Amino acid sequence: MSTSRNTVQRREVIGVLSQVPGFVSAQDLHTLIEHEGGHIALATVYTQLKKLVHNGDVDVVMTDRGESLYRRCVVESHHHHLSCRLCGATVEVDAPELEKWAHDIGEAFGYRELRHVVEFNGVCSSCQSN
Repeated sequence: MSTSRNTVQRREVIGVLSQVPGFVSAQDLHTLIEHEGGHIALATVYTQLKKLVHNGDVDVVMTDRGESLYRRCVVESHHHHLSCRLCGATVEVDAPELEKWAHDIGEAFGYRELRHVVEFNGVCSSCQSN
């Protein structure tokens, strides 16, 4: 998917991010990389994440507080996420009805090559029972 150079820093970010089961902040990812013995500046982590998101190699969601969280997704096609606001559990969602609606809105206003990001969040069933 990616057309970026495969630098040491990029490999460190992808390697550690691939081991994280959910979404993680850039700061937490930086800490994990350092714990694994990597040496990378926090600014470089941000730069690499920005490139990986741009290339579609990493997904990003925004928290209610405006913080970006990142995850290496297993689904390569366009999809959305349903995330728990309390524990961070995330489900990848295929929503063909949403895709059709987005396409129809773009068509109605004469837009082509439409892109969109939709984030769903709530409280998962596990957190509801606690």
